[in-house]
Amino acid sequence: MSDESESLKERVETWMVGQMPIIQMHGGNSVVRKADAESGEVVVELGGACAGCGISNVTAQNIQSDLIMTFDEIEDVQVKVPSSGDHGSSTVEGGRGGELQFGDEGPGHF
Repeated sequence: MSDESESLKERVETWMVGQMPIIQMHGGNSVVRKADAESGEVVVELGGACAGCGISNVTAQNIQSDLIMTFDEIEDVQVKVPSSGDHGSSTVEGGRGGELQFGDEGPGHF
């Protein structure tokens, strides 16, 4: 799929860029916060309009399953969605951003 010299995080970020048109067309954005090839753990944060979006749970589930199917070394994917609809620089605007505030609901809150 990609040059083996790239880190898992770089490869996941490249993959996410390919997914960004889908996320961005709904006013959302994303960032890969963690991608550990040894543990197989990946953490992705969604921001912008993804916060409070009624279909963000579907987006999160698609990201989770697609990453696990696409990358052999990925075993666990966490997709976090902020609990408020903040759309400014405090979100993951443009794929990068500040710290997000997450709700304390269970994993089904996406």
